[in-house]
Amino acid sequence: MKVLIVCSTSFYSKIPPIKEKLEKNGHVVKLPNCYEEPVTNEDNKKMTEDEYIAFFQRMYHQSRKSIGEVDAILVLNYSKVKDGIEYDNYIGASTFLEMYEAFMQEKKIYMMNDYPNNMLLDEIKGFDPIVINGNINEVVD
Repeated sequence: MKVLIVCSTSFYSKIPPIKEKLEKNGHVVKLPNCYEEPVTNEDNKKMTEDEYIAFFQRMYHQSRKSIGEVDAILVLNYSKVKDGIEYDNYIGASTFLEMYEAFMQEKKIYMMNDYPNNMLLDEIKGFDPIVINGNINEVVD
Protein backbone atom coordinates (compact mmCIF):
# COMPACT_ATOMS: atom_id res chain seq x y z
CA MET A 1 0.00 0.00 0.00
CA LYS A 2 1.19 3.56 -0.68
CA VAL A 3 1.02 5.70 2.46
CA LEU A 4 1.52 9.46 2.82
CA ILE A 5 2.67 10.66 6.23
CA VAL A 6 1.07 13.96 7.27
CA CYS A 7 1.81 15.97 10.40
CA SER A 8 2.93 19.23 11.93
CA THR A 9 6.51 20.16 11.03
CA SER A 10 7.27 19.91 14.76
CA PHE A 11 6.84 16.12 14.44
CA TYR A 12 9.21 15.67 11.48
CA SER A 13 11.89 14.23 13.79
CA LYS A 14 9.55 11.32 14.54
CA ILE A 15 9.17 10.34 10.88
CA PRO A 16 12.35 8.27 10.15
CA PRO A 17 11.59 5.27 12.41
CA ILE A 18 7.93 5.28 11.34
CA LYS A 19 8.91 5.36 7.67
CA GLU A 20 11.36 2.52 8.26
CA LYS A 21 8.73 0.36 10.00
CA LEU A 22 6.12 1.03 7.29
CA GLU A 23 8.62 0.07 4.59
CA LYS A 24 9.64 -3.04 6.53
CA ASN A 25 5.94 -3.98 6.50
CA GLY A 26 5.93 -3.69 2.70
CA HIS A 27 4.43 -0.22 2.26
CA VAL A 28 5.67 2.52 -0.06
CA VAL A 29 6.01 5.74 1.94
CA LYS A 30 5.55 9.27 0.67
CA LEU A 31 6.81 12.04 2.95
CA PRO A 32 5.18 15.39 3.78
CA ASN A 33 5.50 18.25 1.26
CA CYS A 34 8.24 20.18 3.05
CA TYR A 35 9.96 17.27 4.76
CA GLU A 36 13.24 17.65 2.86
CA GLU A 37 13.25 21.44 3.31
CA PRO A 38 10.99 22.38 6.23
CA VAL A 39 9.62 25.91 6.16
CA THR A 40 9.76 27.50 9.60
CA ASN A 41 7.84 30.40 11.06
CA GLU A 42 11.04 32.42 10.67
CA ASP A 43 11.07 31.60 6.94
CA ASN A 44 7.43 32.65 6.67
CA LYS A 45 8.21 36.00 8.33
CA LYS A 46 10.75 36.75 5.58
CA MET A 47 8.14 36.30 2.84
CA THR A 48 6.15 39.12 1.36
CA GLU A 49 2.37 38.81 1.63
CA ASP A 50 2.16 37.64 -1.99
CA GLU A 51 4.96 35.08 -1.50
CA TYR A 52 3.26 33.79 1.66
CA ILE A 53 -0.08 33.33 -0.12
CA ALA A 54 1.60 31.69 -3.13
CA PHE A 55 3.52 29.32 -0.84
CA PHE A 56 0.37 28.09 0.88
CA GLN A 57 -1.48 27.75 -2.41
CA ARG A 58 1.39 25.62 -3.75
CA MET A 59 1.27 23.44 -0.64
CA TYR A 60 -2.52 22.95 -0.93
CA HIS A 61 -2.22 21.89 -4.56
CA GLN A 62 0.76 19.63 -3.79
CA SER A 63 -1.16 18.00 -0.95
CA ARG A 64 -4.10 17.25 -3.22
CA LYS A 65 -1.74 15.71 -5.79
CA SER A 66 0.21 13.71 -3.18
CA ILE A 67 -2.97 12.35 -1.62
CA GLY A 68 -4.24 11.35 -5.06
CA GLU A 69 -1.11 9.21 -5.55
CA VAL A 70 -1.51 7.11 -2.38
CA ASP A 71 -3.94 4.61 -0.87
CA ALA A 72 -3.91 6.05 2.64
CA ILE A 73 -2.57 8.76 4.88
CA LEU A 74 -1.02 8.31 8.30
CA VAL A 75 -1.56 11.30 10.58
CA LEU A 76 1.14 11.72 13.21
CA ASN A 77 -0.64 13.42 16.09
CA TYR A 78 1.45 13.71 19.22
CA SER A 79 1.35 16.13 22.13
CA LYS A 80 2.71 19.55 21.27
CA VAL A 81 3.50 22.63 23.31
CA LYS A 82 2.61 25.82 21.46
CA ASP A 83 2.78 29.25 23.05
CA GLY A 84 3.20 27.64 26.48
CA ILE A 85 0.06 25.49 26.13
CA GLU A 86 0.20 21.71 25.75
CA TYR A 87 -2.11 20.19 23.16
CA ASP A 88 -2.67 16.43 23.38
CA ASN A 89 -2.67 14.56 20.07
CA TYR A 90 -2.18 17.80 18.14
CA ILE A 91 -3.59 18.17 14.64
CA GLY A 92 -2.92 21.57 13.12
CA ALA A 93 -4.85 23.36 10.41
CA SER A 94 -2.77 22.10 7.47
CA THR A 95 -2.94 18.50 8.69
CA PHE A 96 -6.69 18.86 9.19
CA LEU A 97 -7.01 20.06 5.59
CA GLU A 98 -4.99 17.05 4.41
CA MET A 99 -7.31 14.76 6.35
CA TYR A 100 -10.28 16.45 4.67
CA GLU A 101 -8.70 16.04 1.24
CA ALA A 102 -8.01 12.35 1.92
CA PHE A 103 -11.61 11.90 3.03
CA MET A 104 -12.91 13.62 -0.11
CA GLN A 105 -10.69 11.37 -2.25
CA GLU A 106 -11.99 8.31 -0.35
CA LYS A 107 -8.56 7.34 1.01
CA LYS A 108 -7.99 5.46 4.23
CA ILE A 109 -7.07 7.73 7.10
CA TYR A 110 -4.95 6.38 9.94
CA MET A 111 -4.21 8.39 13.08
CA MET A 112 -1.20 7.50 15.21
CA ASN A 113 -2.91 8.50 18.47
CA ASP A 114 -6.39 9.16 19.80
CA TYR A 115 -8.53 12.13 18.79
CA PRO A 116 -7.44 15.58 19.91
CA ASN A 117 -9.95 17.18 22.23
CA ASN A 118 -10.34 20.47 20.42
CA MET A 119 -12.85 22.49 18.43
CA LEU A 120 -12.44 20.19 15.38
CA LEU A 121 -13.20 16.98 17.26
CA ASP A 122 -16.56 16.38 15.58
CA GLU A 123 -15.18 17.11 12.11
CA ILE A 124 -12.21 14.78 12.65
CA LYS A 125 -14.53 12.03 13.91
CA GLY A 126 -16.57 12.57 10.75
CA PHE A 127 -13.57 11.46 8.67
CA ASP A 128 -13.84 8.11 10.49
CA PRO A 129 -10.07 7.68 10.87
CA ILE A 130 -8.58 4.41 12.05
CA VAL A 131 -6.83 5.13 15.37
CA ILE A 132 -3.81 2.83 15.67
CA ASN A 133 -2.58 3.97 19.11
CA GLY A 134 1.07 3.84 18.05
CA ASN A 135 0.88 0.34 16.51
CA ILE A 136 2.27 0.74 12.97
CA ASN A 137 1.36 -2.90 12.27
CA GLU A 138 -2.29 -1.80 12.14
CA VAL A 139 -1.63 0.11 8.90
CA VAL A 140 -2.88 -2.57 6.50
CA ASP A 141 -4.49 -2.86 3.06
